[in-house]
Amino acid sequence: MLVLVDLDDTLCNTWEAARWSVLRLLPHLIKKRKFRALLYILTQRYKELEQSRELHLLDLDELVENFMERVYRKISEEDLKEMFELVDRTFFSNLKLYPDAIEFLKGLKAMSAKVVLITDSSSEWQRKKLEYLNLKDYFDSLIISGETGYSKLEPYNFILAKRRFPKESEIYVVGDRDDTDMRGGKEIGATTILVRRGYFKSLMPKHADYIVKDLKEALKVIKREHEKRT
Repeated sequence: MLVLVDLDDTLCNTWEAARWSVLRLLPHLIKKRKFRALLYILTQRYKELEQSRELHLLDLDELVENFMERVYRKISEEDLKEMFELVDRTFFSNLKLYPDAIEFLKGLKAMSAKVVLITDSSSEWQRKKLEYLNLKDYFDSLIISGETGYSKLEPYNFILAKRRFPKESEIYVVGDRDDTDMRGGKEIGATTILVRRGYFKSLMPKHADYIVKDLKEALKVIKREHEKRT
């Protein structure tokens, strides 16, 4: 059995932690009189980045730089550094594992599943999260878009995961986003399980075989499906 698991908003509260970082950034922008940047955030123009391939390859600091360069033609290194430190500190002070994450991963290991993390963003950023959350040892392989050069908007990383474990014909994909995790899973013939939480929970899914409220329910689905095949 091969289980491909997403990280952000599936195992941990990434978007919530990022939201706190943005909220903490607002008074800083006011203090620095960066009113155009403030307006960009308040009018939610950052939503235009959701379908951007670059969003899926960069870390949070790089996204802050990208966002500032969209608003201003030039920004000083000193200003950027100050914002990076503020955002990074706020993000990691608010980043938490969901309460069901460890039980879910242990449950997969108890089933002798090969577990692969398949996640977007930069290598440094995602590996830093894994160290901070003490998750790395639960995975048999890590596939990070910043390392492969392909985001989960494309099927490449899902195909790569399947190639790394060619003997495993029973495949599941567990994630929170339909147009990346679920669609990618369908590209490789996996059973797709959408966990409805986080930033994208209100979107209507098109590619999910199962829709669950949490990882406990996702594990039950995998166990039930596995029993059907044995």
